[in-house]
Amino acid sequence: MTATPATAVNPVLRVAPAAPAEAAAYFRASLVFHADVSDVAAALAAGGDPGFVVLDSRSTEAWDQGHIPGAIHLPTALIPEQAEQLLDKDVPVVTYCWGPGCNGATRAALALAELGYRVKEMLGGFEYWAREGFAYETWEGRERRAADPLTAPVDAENCGC
Repeated sequence: MTATPATAVNPVLRVAPAAPAEAAAYFRASLVFHADVSDVAAALAAGGDPGFVVLDSRSTEAWDQGHIPGAIHLPTALIPEQAEQLLDKDVPVVTYCWGPGCNGATRAALALAELGYRVKEMLGGFEYWAREGFAYETWEGRERRAADPLTAPVDAENCGC
């Protein structure tokens, strides 16, 4: 009996990993386009000007359920007509929507980029903002949930990544 190569039976390696230089270029590019919830929260919590604005691209009903304190509310469909009144093209924009299962933040980032804004998408969206235990605002006031131990360290300041 002859052994089969690992790549023939292993679904992870069925398509070989990229060469290191290609992988580095891809991951570097990913960081150009994305920020994560913890990094956005840390930048906002540091005080002063974080160097970016946060934009919630969801509906008014979603915004009222909860949004990041200090975020600008601009639903994606209204970006073409209202972005210039609410945003400065010299300040990068970080977009978010509901969560990782929603591409609303991606669509908002695209709309803004097409208008000439520098933009990043916040991975995890509002879902992970709340799940990681960061404060948020609703139409009733400020709220905070306990951090979900599956998404954030509960006994450390950060995850160390």
